Amino acid sequence: MNSAEILVDGFGRVRDAVHGAVRGLTDEQLQVRLDPDANTIAWLAWHLTRVQDDHVAEVAQRDQVWHSGGWADRFELPDDRDAIGYGHSSADVAAVRGPAQALLDYHDAVHAQTVAYVQHLRDEELSRVVDRRWNPPVTLGVRLVSVISDDLQHAGQAAFIRGVVTRRG
Repeated sequence: MNSAEILVDGFGRVRDAVHGAVRGLTDEQLQVRLDPDANTIAWLAWHLTRVQDDHVAEVAQRDQVWHSGGWADRFELPDDRDAIGYGHSSADVAAVRGPAQALLDYHDAVHAQTVAYVQHLRDEELSRVVDRRWNPPVTLGVRLVSVISDDLQHAGQAAFIRGVVTRRG
């Protein structure tokens, strides 16, 4: 297995986790908050997808699916059209809504663009510096693994909330 195959596998695990957390939930279930300011499943799925879309599009020098696929218009968020969720207030979290299929369709579109990019990466490309704002500077490999890690953590949070919601009935 080469590096590109490992990355494809990692992003595939993200996709599977997102589908497992979101699939089949009602709009109301997607909006459940475990406390008044907690993140919702809808927001977590949207946010992790936005992060992947933003970060991978930047390093791949491609347009974000959020814009090129018309998703910004479909979700009709009152926020900055480039927002990815960092610094969102409780009201911003509440504004991100389902339905589940829209969240999954957006994620699948981002996943397809991500895989189209990472499946052809060569090992030597992963050492390319993509962000000099950090010390040490961030390489392409580190950025992609970071996105996978962050996405899996948020997908796990969404899966936990799903478990609470579905057990409550």
